[in-house]
Amino acid sequence: MSNKSGYSSPFVLEGKVPLGQAILYGLQHVLAMFAGNLTPIILILGACGFEASDVIRVSIIQNAMLVAGLVTLVQLFTIGPIGAKLPIVMGTSSGFIGVCQGIAQSMGGGIIAYGAIMGASLIGGLFETVLGFCLKPLRRFFPSVVTGTVVMAIGLSLISVGINSFGGGSGKGDFGSFVNLAVGLIVLLTIVIMKHFTKGPTSAAAILVGIIVGYIVCTILGFILPTTYVDADGVTQTCSWVINWGAVADASWISVPKIIGVNLRDGNGELLKYVFDLRAIIPLMIMFIVTAVETVGDTSGITEGGMGREATDKELSGSVTCDGLGSSFATLFGVLPNTSFSQNVGLVGMTKVVNLFAISMGAFFLILCGLFPKLAAIVNIMPQSVLGGAAVMMFASIVVSGIQLITKDGVSTKTVTIVSVALGLGYGLGANSAILSSLPQWVTYIFGGSGIVPAAVVAIIMNVAIPNEKKK
Repeated sequence: MSNKSGYSSPFVLEGKVPLGQAILYGLQHVLAMFAGNLTPIILILGACGFEASDVIRVSIIQNAMLVAGLVTLVQLFTIGPIGAKLPIVMGTSSGFIGVCQGIAQSMGGGIIAYGAIMGASLIGGLFETVLGFCLKPLRRFFPSVVTGTVVMAIGLSLISVGINSFGGGSGKGDFGSFVNLAVGLIVLLTIVIMKHFTKGPTSAAAILVGIIVGYIVCTILGFILPTTYVDADGVTQTCSWVINWGAVADASWISVPKIIGVNLRDGNGELLKYVFDLRAIIPLMIMFIVTAVETVGDTSGITEGGMGREATDKELSGSVTCDGLGSSFATLFGVLPNTSFSQNVGLVGMTKVVNLFAISMGAFFLILCGLFPKLAAIVNIMPQSVLGGAAVMMFASIVVSGIQLITKDGVSTKTVTIVSVALGLGYGLGANSAILSSLPQWVTYIFGGSGIVPAAVVAIIMNVAIPNEKKK
């Protein structure tokens, strides 16, 4: 639907919105997922023994942004059956962190271990692609009560992440300080005010406005408050709310992507190559099944939260196949598997901005970040409390989308039982993975951590096992 000027509404899927508005809406999505896109790579490269200054680490981080932008474009506009043609933003999956850290440890780290992770990711991505093409006959296992439960589990798993950021970042010496909490609260209040007391682009781009206000507040605070503190060990640390503008000045202007097996080398000049080892392939293939289930939940959350309907078979299949092929493609650049980002599901549910052209501006911005490091540095210096101010509301909105999915066909006794057990037992086990410590390690890798996967497994099994109630 377009207006007299020929432009479409940002709240409809197709059509072109004004470029200025599209850039605002697209930037929101980049800001929501930027840190999450890079964190898994930093952790896994660290587990393999690569220091922050190693050239391979710098190259792969740059490549991660480029890959996320390219794969997001495929999800948005599709290539044949690949892609959902939905406002799904792709990025490096955090779900593989535990498995990849285990692989790095068992293989002794180094470039060989990372090469094995890349080889396994290449095969696992192709495996997930096959699952995507076979998804239609499996759709009966994912009615609204199951997908809604998965979406709720995704939201619940992210709320703690959001509140940790709100406090300045868990593990930081000034975590939970008055300044961090004040900054997060200012960002959150700005978003609420923009969302409900303004109209048009400022309302739809409320997240971006809130984050910009957060940058301004932190910059001002840097001039009027002490920017350092002394930790418990007597070491002087920089406050987590301080913006390091020097990192932008130090960043290079242009970065040319490097490719595995061609010119992607570590600090010793050793070339990163694919390594195919069953110790890496088997656990990663299992994780690709897990990420396929999460992608089904994310896709359902997008359509329910943003468009008020369930995802079609074609959309679910396209999103999962893109997830798989995108992950295999990512390995060409030494990047870990890519998947749909739940953070952006919450953003769509909150703003209702689903226009593909608008979201594509975020994808293009990610590509530019991968090519121009100074641009990436501006986003990368965002204080955690600024991101947290936006995240707590976005992540909670995913839970609301899950509730809407579950209740759209009414709430039966069967529905209540499935949701109660799946969240109580399934999500509870996964979110408190220490309870699984006496079981084999592969159980912890698959079911520990977020609680999404065990909740999904329990919901699927119970939906099949419990008979439908007879209609009176």
